[in-house]
Amino acid sequence: MRGRWSMAAVAWLGLAGLAVLGALLAWLNLRGEYGVHAYGYGGGGGEAEPVAALVERGAYLARVGNCVGCHTAAGGVEYAGGRGLPTAFGTLFTSNLTPDEETGLGKWSAQDFWRALHNGRSRDGRLLYPAFPYDSYTHVTRADSDALFAYLRSLPPVRAQAPGHALQFPYGWQGALVVWRALFFTPQEWKEQVQHPQAWNRGRYLAQGLGHCAACHAPRNAWGAVGQALTGGVVAGQSWYAPSLLDPAQAGVQAGRDSAWMQVLQAGSGPSGSALGPMAEVVARSTQHWQPQDLQALASYLQERGAAAVGGAEGGHAIAAPSPGSMVLGQKLYEQQCAVCHGSRGQGTAGAFPALAGNATVTMAEPRNLLLVLLEGGYPPSTRLQPHPHGMPPFGHVLSDAQVAAVANYVRNAWGNKAAEIGTMEVYRAREGRGF
Repeated sequence: MRGRWSMAAVAWLGLAGLAVLGALLAWLNLRGEYGVHAYGYGGGGGEAEPVAALVERGAYLARVGNCVGCHTAAGGVEYAGGRGLPTAFGTLFTSNLTPDEETGLGKWSAQDFWRALHNGRSRDGRLLYPAFPYDSYTHVTRADSDALFAYLRSLPPVRAQAPGHALQFPYGWQGALVVWRALFFTPQEWKEQVQHPQAWNRGRYLAQGLGHCAACHAPRNAWGAVGQALTGGVVAGQSWYAPSLLDPAQAGVQAGRDSAWMQVLQAGSGPSGSALGPMAEVVARSTQHWQPQDLQALASYLQERGAAAVGGAEGGHAIAAPSPGSMVLGQKLYEQQCAVCHGSRGQGTAGAFPALAGNATVTMAEPRNLLLVLLEGGYPPSTRLQPHPHGMPPFGHVLSDAQVAAVANYVRNAWGNKAAEIGTMEVYRAREGRGF
């Protein structure tokens, strides 16, 4: 009898523990659902904004967030969804943001839309996958959410049903999202840091909110959750590395070079480099349309954050120089294939081809972007300021792994550049898309 009662007690305790855990998970997933409006930039709480002005502001915010980039399938209607987003867990397909009654936002309210951005929950209560970066959009103010929704409601409705997600087990299960959110997501209410100037707060708001910079420019853990924001990371489902936005040795804003940094985001190319790979699309569809004061605010915020991060970092380590043989071969190949555009001393060609001397993409400790450009070519975006950019052809079909490594080592260590040696195995992995 005692043993049976003991087993029963253990069973009841186990059930009670599961009930408490379930209640905790439910609370963690429902907290912040109601009552948070967080009006901020763009007004709210005062007189109603005229509809035309609201839609116009929403159109700008949509460009800031590059909503069209994800919510447009190749060859499809803008904002009609259906684009496949590859992740480590399978492929997710984006939703239709046009006001179609059956397949889009036609039955949604402004509150439904706000809840999706702020809490990552759909109109019908389903939990959304964080490939829709609500861990960033939770910072967006209610006023901006309403403006963005007004713009999307003004679009012509398009009937387009997105395909079902193709996810590995158990990631297609809502219970997996319950656990993920309990571990890695907390809804946020936007608050300015009053000790900083308005421009800095605006830059922080853009970086952390609709700009969702951390969605690419941050490492991710095994669960796909964002790590230390803005410190750089591999773009989900792709081979490209999104460099740190805090480190001036990568893509951080160097002191006194705000205008050069902004030029890349406005034109697609500048004296120090070009936007390539996934960033080329971001520039084409988003940052070239940003208001100059918003780009300057973002630059100010990132520069201040970067200065604080670098100021607390330890000194660099000694870098082993590449072998003399690799440098000799690399110089020969560079003179044959590269110097006509990038100059005999890596100085580039003004208005056409970026300099390689002092180019952060060339000398970064993470070499994959340089190798991808050498192998696959590089194509800056067409923008209003640079409608006909000069691209770089691929060399992967004419150079061996050893030759690509030699060219990379040469440009990384010539003309004052200094970086670690690249081996043929790294080139092989880049060529085969197997990662580093």
